[in-house]
Amino acid sequence: MNIKMRLKTVVAALAFCMMAYAQETTPTMQLTLDRAIELALSENPTIKVAEQEITLKEVSKKEAWRSLLPSVSLDGTVTYNIKVAEIKTSMGSFKMGMDDSNTWNGALNVSLPLYAPAAYRTINMTKADIELAVEKSRASKIDMVNQVTKAFYQLMLAQDSYNVLMENYKQTERNYHVVNTMYQQGSVSEYDKISAEVQVRSLWPNVVSGKNAVELAKLQLKVLMGITANVDIVINDKLTNYEGEMHKAATTADNLSLENNSTLRQIDLNGELLNQTRKLLKTNFHPTLALVGSYQYQSMSNTNWEINNYNWSNASSLTLSLSIPLFKASNFTKLKSNKIQQTQLAENRINTERMLRMQAQSYLDNMTSSAEQISSNKQAVELAQKNVEISKKRYEVGKGTILELNNSQVSLTNVQLTYNNSIFNYLVAQSELKTVLGKE
Repeated sequence: MNIKMRLKTVVAALAFCMMAYAQETTPTMQLTLDRAIELALSENPTIKVAEQEITLKEVSKKEAWRSLLPSVSLDGTVTYNIKVAEIKTSMGSFKMGMDDSNTWNGALNVSLPLYAPAAYRTINMTKADIELAVEKSRASKIDMVNQVTKAFYQLMLAQDSYNVLMENYKQTERNYHVVNTMYQQGSVSEYDKISAEVQVRSLWPNVVSGKNAVELAKLQLKVLMGITANVDIVINDKLTNYEGEMHKAATTADNLSLENNSTLRQIDLNGELLNQTRKLLKTNFHPTLALVGSYQYQSMSNTNWEINNYNWSNASSLTLSLSIPLFKASNFTKLKSNKIQQTQLAENRINTERMLRMQAQSYLDNMTSSAEQISSNKQAVELAQKNVEISKKRYEVGKGTILELNNSQVSLTNVQLTYNNSIFNYLVAQSELKTVLGKE
């Protein structure tokens, strides 16, 4: 039995040493909010996809320009004539060649569009497409900054809450040792000792939950930053450091301008795109003019496959092609559909602007209420700390109860958590407001 116990002790010691070594070898990253945003904008796949979309639209623009360049093709055919066509007239019949022969034909064709209104409008559309892609990329960056900022604040809130819970647990544990010492001396009853011990044990699950919340917040922030390596994030910051900046950020309802809002900008750019599409559809009623040149080299009525002995002839032509559309019913329905889409987009913009103004006002109200709560909660923390000290003194001199001591400690923990939450709510509302206003 002793041998088994020793083996278990050795295994446990080795496991502890391996865990400690793993923690020591895990690299750490000192992180600030600016650094987190920088990493997210450079490593997050969403941002990379948005930037590639701009490149894709630029390629489409080049493709539209190149449609105005001449197109060149080289064609070749070999035809085996089993029985050639025959023309019969009143004067007799004439065969178009020889039966059981082959015909070789090679052609070089060059086509140059002289007047192509559809191509010109397509070029203008690609410009609007590029502007829309740039704005979508900007929206992705603003949204990513907002997500990283909130995740960063969430991690700070989790760390501060964990520190509050851990400090509360340690203080409750110290109170238990004091009560246990007094119980052993016969100064207090066993009820006080049991109550103090129950208080300690009931707080430990909250500490574990707080630790898990910190790890989860770290994982979320690492995902946003595009970090897949085994790196531990360290933030040497806390929410209380941002309290002084809140009074500097004076945002009023008069400053809620949606001029830079990305959603409204995208709607306007989509409206411009629909307008360009309408102009493109109108080109279906315009004529087109093209210049086509052709050079042919051919040999006909060959009864064998000796290419070197064939009789070859050449021909060339230059054609000016004019096409004037007269009537196509679908062109009118496409214009009508485009008009309806423009009307829908205009109505959608009005509704979107109303919703965004409501959101901006809501975030501003949240900032105002959180700022007021912060001042009150800060005073509540100071009063709760004094209450804890008074409860300790009263209990030590025998004028207070263990219940008063426990309640004062619980009240201090609650007001500290509320205080941190009020700062967090202000910062999150501020970040959301910047996103709605389109601030980079």
